[in-house]
Amino acid sequence: MVRETRLSPADMIAPLFVRHGSGLREPIPSMPGQYHLSVDQLVSECTDLHALGVPAVILFGLPAYKDEAAAEAYADEGIVQLGLRAVREAVPEMILITDVCLCQYMSHGHCGVLLDGQVDNDVTLELLAQVAVSHALAGADVVAPSDMMDGRVGAIRGALDNEGLSGTAIMAYSAKFASAFYGPFRDAAHSAPQEGDRRGYQMDPANAREALREVELDVAEGADMVMVKPAMPYLDVLRRVRESTQVPVAAYQVSGEYAMIEAASAQGLIDRRAAVLESLTAIRRAGADLILTYYAGQVAKWLS
Repeated sequence: MVRETRLSPADMIAPLFVRHGSGLREPIPSMPGQYHLSVDQLVSECTDLHALGVPAVILFGLPAYKDEAAAEAYADEGIVQLGLRAVREAVPEMILITDVCLCQYMSHGHCGVLLDGQVDNDVTLELLAQVAVSHALAGADVVAPSDMMDGRVGAIRGALDNEGLSGTAIMAYSAKFASAFYGPFRDAAHSAPQEGDRRGYQMDPANAREALREVELDVAEGADMVMVKPAMPYLDVLRRVRESTQVPVAAYQVSGEYAMIEAASAQGLIDRRAAVLESLTAIRRAGADLILTYYAGQVAKWLS
């Protein structure tokens, strides 16, 4: 009766990886219990999640090809676009969110167009806007730019509005840090940069005040929701963001956090269920309205 912080499946967004093919449910070695799903298996997974009370998924695509223009990211028959249409038809009530970035579609693995070895921010904005529009046309309710280019929320908002898609919401990865906890995801999404790193456009882990500035800028440009990523190592930032803005705040329990819990529990070092529920409760307690977590379906079963 006196518990201050509560978890619910309604708070959670399940990240899913979709790939080309049929009948495929391929285990991701670095993330036990997670899979690369063909579109038919994606529909099945979304159907199950919706039945458990998980209201939303965020889709990450594995393209059939990569190039220096990230062409499949905004192609009408791109893998995310195919997945969106299929899930929208099969589970119309599911809230569909899409990751808007270029890294897994680029041959070099960076989140933007490279010019003389450096990411060209302004040219990248044009492609990101195309990606967001293509996702919205295919059925996305929310687009979530994760690239950390300056001005991308404004560019996406303008492009969506120009196409008559003003009802499509933007969940901005506003405080996305250049973290060591993304390793398993980059393996899962085949998105590691071939050369260099992403510290030129992702945030310094030492900077909290900068996170507040980034959130303020994204809200001013039209973000409907903002995100802190990763979640657990940045609970202090999450709390400060929650106190500084009136829009909904999401936090991403990233692949490294997931993999550590799985590895420790597999060795009998921690109680898996207790650790998962405690970590997610901590994220909620720090101020997250929404949690992106690979445990969404499992937690929904535990809480039912």
